Amino acid sequence: MGRILGIDYGDSRVGLALSDPTKKIAFPYQTISNEGEERLLQKLKNVIIEKDIECLVIGLPIGLNGKDTQQTKKVRKFAVAIQVIELPIFLQDERLSSQSAAKSLRKQNIKTGHNKHLVDERAAAIFLQQYLDYSNK
Repeated sequence: MGRILGIDYGDSRVGLALSDPTKKIAFPYQTISNEGEERLLQKLKNVIIEKDIECLVIGLPIGLNGKDTQQTKKVRKFAVAIQVIELPIFLQDERLSSQSAAKSLRKQNIKTGHNKHLVDERAAAIFLQQYLDYSNK
């Protein structure tokens, strides 16, 4: 039984989250550096093999007004590039996930300024959990 990988794509960092094998709960996993498309895809392929991933959920940063932003366009371009991996890909609205992640870390007395990687991982877990909740209805 495979897992689902949540991907919070960013220009410098990419936060990853994993579902449990039953696809009911999402967990922050790790943050990898974005060193260009080719290297990023190779790192993701390694995670996909190691963790037995069967589909991808990519966070889509739609603007609060419901329109695409510059980052939305970059994520859509990334979603096209990652199709070479040949797994099902789903885009999940990730509005406010980074803010929610930072808030939850601050509640745990974890400073977010020097721990941006933790925000990225937790943001990926938040929108992956939303996807899982919707999918398991």
